Amino acid sequence: MANLSLYTVLAVVVLDSDGNRLLAKYYRRGPNAQQGRKSLKEQKKFESELFSKTRKSSSEIILLDGQTVLFKYVNDVYFYLVGNPEENELLLSTVLSSVVEAISILLKHNIDKRSLLDNLDMVVLALDEAIDDGIALETDPNAVAANVSKRGVDTIDMTLPNLNDQTLSDAYKQVKDRFNRALLR
Repeated sequence: MANLSLYTVLAVVVLDSDGNRLLAKYYRRGPNAQQGRKSLKEQKKFESELFSKTRKSSSEIILLDGQTVLFKYVNDVYFYLVGNPEENELLLSTVLSSVVEAISILLKHNIDKRSLLDNLDMVVLALDEAIDDGIALETDPNAVAANVSKRGVDTIDMTLPNLNDQTLSDAYKQVKDRFNRALLR
C-alpha cells in the first residue's frame, strides 16, 4: 500500500534559460524529509543536473535521483516541481500548472526572467498560496492570483492629500463601506 501523506511536493525550482536559479523552495517536512536537499552545494548540483536533463527534453516529466520531476518551459523560464516517485503525477501536474497559470495572471500574461524578478514578491506569495511546506493547498490559479492580489486591496490610503480632501462624512462612509464588505466575505 502506498504511503498516504499530505506532503506531496519536495521542491519547487525556477531556473532561467541558462540554468541559473531564479527561485527555489525546498520543503523538509513530512515523512520524506530525508530526501530534501540539505546544503546549498547539493541544491546547486541537483539544479544543474535537472537543467541538463530537461533543456532539450520534449516530455514534461522525468525521474531524477529517485524523484518525480515535472517541468514547464515558458518563454525563458523553467518551472520545476519535484515530488516523491510514488506520488500521483496528475496531482503534481495540476499543482505545477496552477502555480504557473497564477503567476501568469499576476504578471499579466508576460512571464519572462525580467518580469519574474521585478515581481518576485508576488511570485513567492503565489507559490506560498498554492503550496505550504510541501502540502498542495490550492489548485485553482484564479483563486491563488486573487488571494495574492487581494492583500494590497484592503489597505487604506492614508496620504495627507487624501485626508485633507475628505470630509468627516466621506471618511465615515468609506469606513462603513469597507466594514460592510468585510462582513459579507
